[in-house]
Amino acid sequence: MLKLNALHFDKIWGYEEWIASVHPLGRQKEFFEAVGEKYPLLVKIIQANDSLSVQVHPDDEQAKALEGENECGKTECWYVLDAEPNAKLVYGLRGSYSTEELRSAIKNGRLDEYLNFAPVKKGDFIFIPAGTVHAIGGGLRLLEVQQSCDITYRLYDWNRGRELHVEKSLKVIKNDEHFPIVPFHKKFKCPYFELEKTNEIRHSTENRLLFVLEVEENAGISCGGTDFSIKREDIFFVRAEETPILRGKAEIVEIKSFG
Repeated sequence: MLKLNALHFDKIWGYEEWIASVHPLGRQKEFFEAVGEKYPLLVKIIQANDSLSVQVHPDDEQAKALEGENECGKTECWYVLDAEPNAKLVYGLRGSYSTEELRSAIKNGRLDEYLNFAPVKKGDFIFIPAGTVHAIGGGLRLLEVQQSCDITYRLYDWNRGRELHVEKSLKVIKNDEHFPIVPFHKKFKCPYFELEKTNEIRHSTENRLLFVLEVEENAGISCGGTDFSIKREDIFFVRAEETPILRGKAEIVEIKSFG
């Protein structure tokens, strides 16, 4: 079992911590040595002190067509770790719009009128399939689990003047039915990853990540003769067939990958 150390990246809106990554732009050496370059997920903590740009990501087929055969798409999800009062995010569009309507709205600095704003609170879960227009609002701290991809098309940036990727964005938008934003109670599974909230660590025949959501003082995890103290937002890589023993009480999100 490995305790993973975060890679910190400052942003104009706050910061990201890549807490489980083999991506070339942020590779954790010990994790890379344990799982190799083909590990399909990237796990982050996002601290948004200000709003991020409005973005959209391609799916697997679109990523290969637009960026190259070695690329994959980016389906992701967010678990809200903390939220200031009245925090919100952008989740999809308010209705069905033509490409020309959206292009005109962007050109005229009015895309916010077409966006679906959703209030969120601590404990909420948001699933964001590739092609979904989205943006994180200020005052949010999130756990993000995503495909191991760094392709981001910036559709709109609240007229802050940064580079946009309008035409690529318009090619990959899918305004499908939104998934409900609700508190995460137990388990979520999609074709790329599975998240399960638990208060115990069970035996598994698969590799997995353990992310510590909440923990009581002096709790810990032991595995293979090594004992770790644990705190909120720690993350561990557990190899298949390893069964760590939890000491004390903790709430953990178990993350498994597919593909």
